[in-house]
Amino acid sequence: MADPVKLSVIYYSSTGTISEIANALVAEAEKAGAEVRLRKAPELAPDAAIDSNPAWRANIDATASVQEVAADDVVWADAVIFGSPTRYGNIAAQLKQFIDTLGGEWQQGLLADKVYSGFTSSATKHGGQESTLLALYNTFHHFGGIIVSPGYTDGSKFVDGNPYGTSHVDAQGQLKVDDETRTAASVQARRVVAIAQRLKNGA
Repeated sequence: MADPVKLSVIYYSSTGTISEIANALVAEAEKAGAEVRLRKAPELAPDAAIDSNPAWRANIDATASVQEVAADDVVWADAVIFGSPTRYGNIAAQLKQFIDTLGGEWQQGLLADKVYSGFTSSATKHGGQESTLLALYNTFHHFGGIIVSPGYTDGSKFVDGNPYGTSHVDAQGQLKVDDETRTAASVQARRVVAIAQRLKNGA
């Protein structure tokens, strides 16, 4: 029997949307037979900023048990799915800061030949979701990674309309993660695990 795919789901979430999508990805990947690590990027914002938004503080408390990411979580993995809210059409500084610490691993070639994918959320429709994912994917090109996006490989993708990765509009917390987003996460997780398994098996 083939060794299971090792998958790291690495994310930054301020008010909880990305955390919830990350958990949906983890659940589906485990159903698909992957060994999964869930990791969060360290928070960089000061307490004053966090406490100005009750949802932000609540999410920090709710995810206190989630281990913070380390470089080994990327090196260990056959596949990595990164998640970040959209920040001015780009990924959040917290996730970028972690990625920027991987220079040593990159120089050793330890980030190459892995499957990579991404997910995001924004407060508004057309709020930079696609540009955020494409900016994230620029990094994977530098890693020498293999980008596995969901594409339009499942009929549900014509409903959510984002071939680049799972995305959600939360309307400043008013729109919770719904079945459409969960379905998108399921499609993405299954595809990432399946392609990574084929590569791991030498297909």
